[in-house]
Amino acid sequence: MWTWVAASVRGTSHERTGTRRQDAFRCSAVGGGRTLVAVACDGAGSASRGGEGATLVARWLSLTAEAHLRTSVDLPSDKLVRDWIDSVRDLIAAAAERRGLRPRDFATTLVMVIAMPGRTLTIHVGDGAAVGRLTTEGHWVSLSWPENGEFASTTFFVTDDVEVRLRIERSDHHVDRIAVMTDGIERLALDLAGGVPHGPFFQGISDPVARSAITGRDGVLSRKLAQYLSSDAINARTDDDKTLIVASRRGA
Repeated sequence: MWTWVAASVRGTSHERTGTRRQDAFRCSAVGGGRTLVAVACDGAGSASRGGEGATLVARWLSLTAEAHLRTSVDLPSDKLVRDWIDSVRDLIAAAAERRGLRPRDFATTLVMVIAMPGRTLTIHVGDGAAVGRLTTEGHWVSLSWPENGEFASTTFFVTDDVEVRLRIERSDHHVDRIAVMTDGIERLALDLAGGVPHGPFFQGISDPVARSAITGRDGVLSRKLAQYLSSDAINARTDDDKTLIVASRRGA
């Protein structure tokens, strides 16, 4: 059974310019609470409807995954995942056409994790990251690492022309804690030079979740997480939107 907390807060750069938060997320525990579905998206700051793109992708993919898991005990195949991405790209294209815009105006990254006992699937486009804690060893490992473009501060998006740069990762490791984040968290939580998660950060932020007696979303801890991500100490280190989902599994 999964307990999870999540928060998405507007960065100080958006506050200064009066623009909306560009991040979006969704999280749920399905299959009797045994399977976690967590999605975090970051709309491109250069895209006029990036926040809308992030919301559309996060909502549609999470609902589609939940529908799949209601009728299947297996993780989706790579082909099915690619079909999902093609479908959500078609939805964005249709939304753009209705508004006289281009799909790139809805540009967004994607980090999605579907975790069953002993099996974890990560679906990733662009930056942001997903990490997990190995049940037997107790240390944190990367499930999918940020990917950046050729130039500084660039990355890849679900709406990229011709073909999306989609990464599908599968792990058979048993993980009892998972975190999914957008790029506003990267410098706080990842050793980017070493290519590993910053274990003490994730251990400290996930311990209260592991102690929670609530199954599903813990609203009190989610509000505390939002306060932490909005704190002066965090804003001094990053002015970007910050989205973080932290989940802990109890039992088999």
